[in-house]
Amino acid sequence: MLAVPFVRPSENMVSTQQGFARSRSLLLVAAVIFFIVAVAAFLRADDAGPDVDEEIFNPGSSADREAQVERGKYLALAGNCASCHTTGSGEFMAGGLAFDTPFGTVYSTNITPDAETGIGTWTGRQFLDSMRRGVRPNGEHLYPVFPYTAFTKVTDEDIAALFAYFKSIPAIRMTVPDNDLAFPFSQRGLMSIWKAMFFDAGVYQPDDSESPEWNRGAYLVEALAHCSACHSPRNLLGAEDADRHMAGGVYADRVRTGELRPWSAPNLTSASTGLHLWSHENVSAYLKTGQNEYVETFGPMNEVILNSTRHLRGDDVEAMATYLKSLPPQEVRPGQTADNSVLGMGRTVYNLHCGTCHLPTGLGDVESAPRLARASLVVQESNPASMINVILYGPELPQPPFPTRRRKPMEEFQYLLTDAEVAAVATYIRSNWGNTGGRVTEKQVAAQR
Repeated sequence: MLAVPFVRPSENMVSTQQGFARSRSLLLVAAVIFFIVAVAAFLRADDAGPDVDEEIFNPGSSADREAQVERGKYLALAGNCASCHTTGSGEFMAGGLAFDTPFGTVYSTNITPDAETGIGTWTGRQFLDSMRRGVRPNGEHLYPVFPYTAFTKVTDEDIAALFAYFKSIPAIRMTVPDNDLAFPFSQRGLMSIWKAMFFDAGVYQPDDSESPEWNRGAYLVEALAHCSACHSPRNLLGAEDADRHMAGGVYADRVRTGELRPWSAPNLTSASTGLHLWSHENVSAYLKTGQNEYVETFGPMNEVILNSTRHLRGDDVEAMATYLKSLPPQEVRPGQTADNSVLGMGRTVYNLHCGTCHLPTGLGDVESAPRLARASLVVQESNPASMINVILYGPELPQPPFPTRRRKPMEEFQYLLTDAEVAAVATYIRSNWGNTGGRVTEKQVAAQR
């Protein structure tokens, strides 16, 4: 905020000159912005890009076409396309799901073969360009809320199979809402600059020094499943931080009661607060069944597992686990310690409301409550948003075919505990039994209410 001083009569001339200087500065900034927008508008991705064998989009026999569609259906499951392109009350793949970003709201597109509102008139090449290069058929840039930064790694053959599958599903006439982005982010032309800074297009290249299983897992995790879209931190311009790959991220999603709140995605590297203590079997069991000896899926991960990873072949799930367990550690420094009065309050709240199910040791029980000691990724995240959400609103557990194995669902505490009490009990859990998450503040709890 600008501080406006009291201006004495003798200072009028100086003040006027300063005002003109500020006005010129503002005009200069505005001129630079408009110049960038004007230039970027011409930097459309109209070139065709690298050559591609068009025959892959037109298999010869009907048997080959059917096989391509079936393959595309499986790949769409691996990419979890339905979760983003289908609303809770909408038609399958017809789009319209709102994504709340720091720059405004972006809506997912209709990818059914409707000619007017979907991709019915798209060519195979145009679909490939959207996946590989992040551009529309008219050459305009797509926003990276559509994770083409990961999909660019998908092979031509798999993109062709996805296109064949989307062309085979029922066409739905559905016009999605217009994006609601603040200026200048509403100017698609600016994405050319963003891409020049942060986007490297290109198919995944196998690492010959690694096993076929590892390479398959890397392809699934980094390309189709685009795990880093949620599990990597982002910079001020919304690009993933390559130096902190898979070290945990923050994004907006719904809590159990329906409100939009920040969620923190855990560290998936082999860091001490990540997958270090999880075995290969723990990782694959979680992806396939939504639970292992340490945790049971809840919240935003429900859709990932229910709509995607549980449908994958066993060998693909094993490959993903192999790759994830190989990620080098991205350690996060321990959280701030709390004073004894906060820890004392937290221990009291825990013993009163949590200890019966999670046990005084924090080890939980397979039939009562998940483990909180050490290997719980959510507990140890550097950003406690997800943990606070669970305490305030209760965990949104998956519906059948994954019935919860717990005898009693966890209740919500938003009306029972104050911000100070929630912060204290979260701090106690994150600071006990070998956990290193550290202190949670009342301000952080208030932000999640």
